[in-house]
Amino acid sequence: MLIGVPKESRAGETLVAATPDTVGKLIRLGYDVCVEAGAGERSSYPDEQYREAGAQIVDAQGVWAADIITSLDTPSEAKLLNIRRGATLIARMDPASNPEAVERLAAMGVTSVAMDAVPRISRAQSIDVRSSMANVAGYRAVIEAANAFGRLFTGQMTAAGKVPPANVYVIGAGVAGLAAIGTASSLGAVVRGTDVRPETADQVQSLGGEFVEIPVAQESSDGYAQAMSADQELAAREVYSREAAASDIVITTALIPGKPAPLLITAEAVAAMKPGSVIVDLGAANGGNCELTVPGRVTVTDNGVTIIGYTDLAGRLPGQASQLYGQNVVNFFKLATPGKDGVLTLDMDDDVMRAMTVTLHGIVMWPPPPVRVSKARAEKAAPPPPAPTPIRAQETPPWVKPALAVAAALVALLVYFAPRSMSNHFIVFTLACVVGFYVITNVTHSLHTPLMSVTNAISGIIVVGALIQTVNHDAWIQVLAFIAIVVASINIFGGFAVTHRMLKMFQRS
Repeated sequence: MLIGVPKESRAGETLVAATPDTVGKLIRLGYDVCVEAGAGERSSYPDEQYREAGAQIVDAQGVWAADIITSLDTPSEAKLLNIRRGATLIARMDPASNPEAVERLAAMGVTSVAMDAVPRISRAQSIDVRSSMANVAGYRAVIEAANAFGRLFTGQMTAAGKVPPANVYVIGAGVAGLAAIGTASSLGAVVRGTDVRPETADQVQSLGGEFVEIPVAQESSDGYAQAMSADQELAAREVYSREAAASDIVITTALIPGKPAPLLITAEAVAAMKPGSVIVDLGAANGGNCELTVPGRVTVTDNGVTIIGYTDLAGRLPGQASQLYGQNVVNFFKLATPGKDGVLTLDMDDDVMRAMTVTLHGIVMWPPPPVRVSKARAEKAAPPPPAPTPIRAQETPPWVKPALAVAAALVALLVYFAPRSMSNHFIVFTLACVVGFYVITNVTHSLHTPLMSVTNAISGIIVVGALIQTVNHDAWIQVLAFIAIVVASINIFGGFAVTHRMLKMFQRS
């Protein structure tokens, strides 16, 4: 089958649905590929690279005559007229918001697959175009904010004085939000993140951010946040407003598929922000998360807050975004071409392909049956808990108590017969044992090996002291000094051996 990659006709579009790299992968799946001349120019992929990858460079008429058309978005009505009946269209379609386009495709007898209708299940992650574009958009949002922000992100100590780090607040810990958190954190900013799903707290913290809880908690069955009630929105906005007023940069990423973007930052909240602050609204294409956002434009409020409402953040990194989109398409073809024979097979028993199929041979297949992220397990009657087993105290060996008594008696005799001048030494020794016990037991296990290395210095002091005592004329003192030298030396050499072994773990082979 022949796959056609047309040149995107939407004004300002910089992406292309396939790159030379992904074209080569489609060819290895058994397909033939043709690319419209100049399709990849705005993504810095010249026609020559497509030829080298094995694609044919054709005109518009040749592309639209292909068996399968893969593009970024649903083509315009004028372009759709060029698709032959029975062909397959693979693109972002947003079928929930464009029922007219779905009916038009069905009337034309076209099989259509929506790349933005991938279900949020683990098996489909490699096909998820929404996640790929959101990842790029989240990264680019921080870059745009840094460009508009008049100061450094990272804190510094300079000869001219201290530079405080920027405070970044990210609303939404989905793919875009986590990408923004990771990027801002890597630039040295102090980052805080918020999401209605409390399970995202660990993800925010793992990227260097601090999770800010809001008095709203949701459990999502499809991987997306759900619309909130009026009371929940009011409670959440109080947190958003408070955090925004304390932040230099606010990045909003809340989107609900098929619905307008929820309002998160009100005009009053913007008025309370500091002059020079920046808001990047990733929901601008769906109306905006900020009340003052103007989609597609950058505006500055009366109190000096810059609001960035770009709707093409992913398109501002066209080479990378095109590669990710093209790879998502390749991963779909891998799923739909089990024989690697260049024949597209849409299995309607497969949850992923069924969810993505909008029309099939002129039949409307939208909406698909729901696919839940995790199936609820049937509740089973819990077996009665086993009867508690009586806990028996661990028996102390019979020789322990006599041994402790003998040791205590020997210590008492040593203190009694020792010269009076040594009494202070015994007190210091006792205190050192107590302090050492509490210090060592409170050291985390991961630091025991470095701690043992530090004790080499203490062992060295013991060796020096014992060497000094070897010249004493008392035979018992000489014997004890020799034993001290041997034991301390074993500790020193063993400590260095373990330290060397530990350091080798961090050395490149």
